[in-house]
Parts: sequence; C-alpha cells; structure tokens
Amino acid sequence: MTPVLTIVGATATGKSAVALELAGPLGGEIINADALQVYRGFDIGTAKPSRQERRRVPHHLLDILDPHEPFSAGEFARRARRVIEEIRGRQRLPMLVGGSGLYLRALIDGISPIPSVDPRLRERLRDRLAGEGVAVLRAELSRLDPPTAERLAPADTQRLLRALEVAQGTGRPLSAWIAEKPLGGGGIDAVWIGLTLPRALLYDRIARRVERMLADGWVDEVERLLAAGLSPTLAAFQAIGYRELASHMGGETTLEEAIERIVRATRNYAKRQMTWFRRQAGVEWFPAAAASSATILDHLARAGLRG
Repeated sequence: MTPVLTIVGATATGKSAVALELAGPLGGEIINADALQVYRGFDIGTAKPSRQERRRVPHHLLDILDPHEPFSAGEFARRARRVIEEIRGRQRLPMLVGGSGLYLRALIDGISPIPSVDPRLRERLRDRLAGEGVAVLRAELSRLDPPTAERLAPADTQRLLRALEVAQGTGRPLSAWIAEKPLGGGGIDAVWIGLTLPRALLYDRIARRVERMLADGWVDEVERLLAAGLSPTLAAFQAIGYRELASHMGGETTLEEAIERIVRATRNYAKRQMTWFRRQAGVEWFPAAAASSATILDHLARAGLRG
C-alpha cells in the first residue's frame, strides 16, 4: 500500500504552500494535522487555508468542531484513519500537513488507548484551575509527569487539564501512555518531508505573518468570537494569539503588548516544534527558503511516491 505523505516543520515555514504545489502532480488530498484548525470560526490566527485553496485541492479535518468541543491526539488519529482510507479509495494520495507532532505520532506510530476517566475529575480540575491558578496545577503536573509538563506551552490549560486527569485517573502519566504502541501495532507507513529555516529568517517570517494576520482582520475575528459569548478559557482559544487579543480587548494589555506576546509565544512554539520533529526518525529536511516542488518531487519519486 502506498505510504501517506507527511509534511512537517515549524509554524511559518510554508508547509501549506508546499503541500498545495505538490498535491497537483501527486494527485493528493490534504489532511489537516493542526490541532486548532479543526475549530469553526478560528480562521485568521490559525492560518487556515482559504476558500480558494480549498477549491484548488480537497482539504479534510478543517472546521469539524465547535469551539467548546475538546479534541485529542487519539480522536485525531481515529478521524484521520477514516479519511485516509476514503482518499485511498479514490486512488489518490493522502497528504498530512501540520505542526502538531503528538497528533501525527498518534496516527502514524500509534499510542495505547487511554482508559476513560471519570468526567467529574475533569470538572474538579477545572474548579481548581479557576480557584488556584495555572501555576499550581503546572507544578503538580511537573511532579506527576515531567515530560508532558516540559512540552506544554505555559497557557495551554486544555492539555494541562488532560494530562492531570490522565495521571490522576489512571495512575500513570500521559507520557507513559503515549510512549506505548497499541496492541497489535496499527502504525501507518509514511514518507516524511520537513521544512526548515535559519532561526533569524524564521523569526522574521513569524513577525511578518502576525502583521499580515492583523491586517487581514484578526482583531475583528476575535471580537466576533467574544461577542458570540465564547469564553477565552475554551479549548479553541489555546491557538496562539486569541487569548492574547482577548486580554487586550478586556483592557488587560495594550494592543502593542498583545502583539509582542503573540510574536514571542509563536517563536517559542516554533522552537518546541523543531525540537520535536528533529527527534522524528526518517524526516528528509529541505531548506524552506530554497526548496522547489521539483526537488521535493524528485526525492518523493525515489521514495516510491509518484503522481
């Protein structure tokens, strides 16, 4: 069976643009592997593909959840497997594109199914978060599950609560579950392509992309979401920038301060992404600034992927 094509790299390296260029000659369809692009209404700040791009190439697993709905690596893997089979049934190539390394690992390598946890535990943890603050719960996670605590962004309360409920509810840290394969295997063959940029150039791209998102109406988008009654504590607001802009609209920061925080958080996220993907075996890395579709297609042909 033909492997799936997986395109990875830090945010702002141009993964989506490369995928669009490759999809035509390869006969591919793109599967979103970004944890936040699944949410309806969160478009500009997640760099969601435009309507024109979606008409050009079929995209999957975009806009599938309302902002209050939780999403996990396991749920992504289940949904993505179904989509992969549908794409293969059309004799086309599944192309996974995104920067959520844990989600890709869950799909391609597999992870052990995590036993269900009493939902009342999550509610108690939410109450504790509101009453005790994120710092207390992060310190607790650092004791229970240091690897997970290390990889989580400071404001990622959704995954903080998930990691704590798994550790407390199952007696084992989330990192231990992730490290295991499902019984009987169940992995997916994949050809990995990675895009990389020198740090200075990547940071410049990040800053310019934030400027472009703001010019495209990002502030107005966040205003509409808040006006619709959505809380900044929802899972969807974990997307970098949304919570920072919500804080600005609440009078807690100036717009300039919010922008500075967004750029800094995005840079830190990019560093964590590259650390993750550098540890992924089998990735063929291409310099994003100079990579051409012809060069990558030549590599893919040698790897057995042809249009």
